[in-house]
Amino acid sequence: MRAAGEEEQVSDTYYEFGTASERWDRARFFFDAKEYGTAVRILRGLVAEHPDQTAQRLLLARAYYHSAQLSRAETELRAVLERDPVEHYARLMLGRALERQGRPDEAAPHLRMAAAMSGETPSS
Repeated sequence: MRAAGEEEQVSDTYYEFGTASERWDRARFFFDAKEYGTAVRILRGLVAEHPDQTAQRLLLARAYYHSAQLSRAETELRAVLERDPVEHYARLMLGRALERQGRPDEAAPHLRMAAAMSGETPSS
């Protein structure tokens, strides 16, 4: 029988196991299955290893968003936008995350910019 710490170590190893490509595929699988917490655990390691990869950081932000970890989603989205200010989806998600945190005045410019980037007419 395993001790509690030993079992945790084994499960933590799972999230780090395999190549970056295998972990990316695994993270997307869990995200698609709506297992956002598991996706986060895998993606945090990938983002730490490859901080310049927009796709991984954006999926991490989405997993945080869908698991209601809105301040963490906001942090990741701001990091994406710092590197790529015209990343439309990150801009949209940041606006939505700010809205969900009860910060509509901060959200509005991001939502307007996302709408302008996509060619949509803003609703307000």
